[in-house]
Amino acid sequence: MLRKITAVLFYVILATLLSGFLVAQARDSAPVNQHVEKAKKIAGTEWAQAEQFFCQPEPYANKPDDPRIPPTKIFDNVYAMGRRGTVVYAITTSDGIILIDSGYADQLDSVLLPDMQKLGLDPAKVKYILLGHGHGDHFGGARYFQDHYGTHVGLSAADWDLLRPKPDAFKKTSKIGPAVDLPTRDIVAVEGQAITLGDEKVTPVLIPGHTPGSLGFIFTVKDGGKTHIAGLYGGTVLIPRMAWNLEEYLSSLNHWGEITRKMKVDTELQNHPLMDGIDERLAKIQARKPGDPNPFIVGQAAYQRFVNVISECTKAQLVRLGKMGH
Repeated sequence: MLRKITAVLFYVILATLLSGFLVAQARDSAPVNQHVEKAKKIAGTEWAQAEQFFCQPEPYANKPDDPRIPPTKIFDNVYAMGRRGTVVYAITTSDGIILIDSGYADQLDSVLLPDMQKLGLDPAKVKYILLGHGHGDHFGGARYFQDHYGTHVGLSAADWDLLRPKPDAFKKTSKIGPAVDLPTRDIVAVEGQAITLGDEKVTPVLIPGHTPGSLGFIFTVKDGGKTHIAGLYGGTVLIPRMAWNLEEYLSSLNHWGEITRKMKVDTELQNHPLMDGIDERLAKIQARKPGDPNPFIVGQAAYQRFVNVISECTKAQLVRLGKMGH
């Protein structure tokens, strides 16, 4: 009898999931399909994975237990560490290190610091941590660096307020993951005002949508002595229905496209690289021979196609959610 009940429950759950999937598919009326098909056309084969991720009815988010990536030097001056769904980047300069994000607080000793050690990066030389937005999977390790090394932490004004709506209202947050110590309010990152350390400048771009004050970062990378311009969109919406403001996110994508086009961004990086083939790219970097292309350098036109794919998929999601007409 128990087996029969279990079997019935299994099929009920399966039927429910299937019906939900079919309903999601049924919602894809002509306006949705138009945006999806446009995204596919823009994506081609190069960004097919991104199109499939962003245009699917229910994209998924990063998780604290996502598979580890091998800590890897991806450029002469840039290193990738962390997990497949949540990557921290280290930019080495003539005067110390800049971290883009700082991972989960409870994974400092198990992930970030060991990865830095493997790459020969001294945490005491981290002068700045620039945060893509104010969620715990990004700022988690920031307070540790502030307390131990006097590291400066940069975040937009809106997302500093997201962490502490009122001055000293609380010392911990549990928005994502377990409660962690919040970083002390420090540098307020302003669009277009570059943050400079040694020979490197990182230019913040305000891209609200995922949070009120999400940021993208544009900076130079060196590959075999040649200079390229990297764009890191630090506020990617992974689950559209949970976005702070999806309409504003679409506007931010358009803004990001304009800025990155003007600044000639040709290198694509993500702090949540669930859709850009991070595993394959890192494998190519590790097997790379002199003269082989760097898989993170995609070219200016290809970078704009990547942004446009996300834009078209976001339009499809807005129509699905009833927030945008034809």
